[in-house]
Amino acid sequence: MKKIIVIGASGTLGKAIVEQLGLRHEVLTAGRNSGQYQVRIEDPASVEALFQQVGKVDGVVVAAGDVHFGALAEMTAEQFQSGLASKLMGQVNVALAAQKHLYDGGSITLTSGSLSAQPIRFGANASTVNAAVDGFVLGAAIELPRGLRINSVSPTLVDESVDVYGAYFYGMETVPVKRAALAYSRSVEGAENGKTYRVW
Repeated sequence: MKKIIVIGASGTLGKAIVEQLGLRHEVLTAGRNSGQYQVRIEDPASVEALFQQVGKVDGVVVAAGDVHFGALAEMTAEQFQSGLASKLMGQVNVALAAQKHLYDGGSITLTSGSLSAQPIRFGANASTVNAAVDGFVLGAAIELPRGLRINSVSPTLVDESVDVYGAYFYGMETVPVKRAALAYSRSVEGAENGKTYRVW
C-alpha cells in the first residue's frame, strides 16, 4: 500500500481521484481551503511547508490550479499571468518540492487538459498552460533521480462539470469523471515516465 497525497482533493476531479486511489492506498487530502492539509500551490513556501507536515510519500497528485477564460481581444497581461502563476507554476512548484520528499521510485502526477491540442474560444490561456504543463513533464522526466517518475493527465471536460463549463465546449465529447480518475491510477501505479495520458 502506497502513501499518496492528492492536492485539489475536494474538486470534482479530485474527489474521483481520491476514491479511485483510496481503494488500494492511504490517501492524504490537501486543498486551498479544505482537506486534511491546506496549501496554496502558487506559493513555494506554502508547498514546502505542506511536505514538511506530511513527511515522505510514495506519490503526489495535483488536480488544482486556475486558468483565465476570456476573449483574447480583451485579455490583459495580468489576466494571462494569473493562469501561468496558478495552474502552471503552481504545479511546477509542487513538482520541484516533491522530488525531495518522495521515496525512491515515487511518482508525481500533474494535470493539464485537452485544450493543449483542441482549442476553444476564450481558452487561449488554458491552451498555453496545458501545453506547458505537458512540456514540463517531458523535460523533467529525463532528469529525475532515484527512479522517480512524473506524468500528466490531460482530461477533456468531464460529464459532472457540463453544467458549469459546457457552454465553452459545444460539439466536444465529454467523459465520466471516473474514467478520468483511472488515468491517475495508471500514472501512480504504473511504470511509465514522461507520459501525458489523454482522456478525450
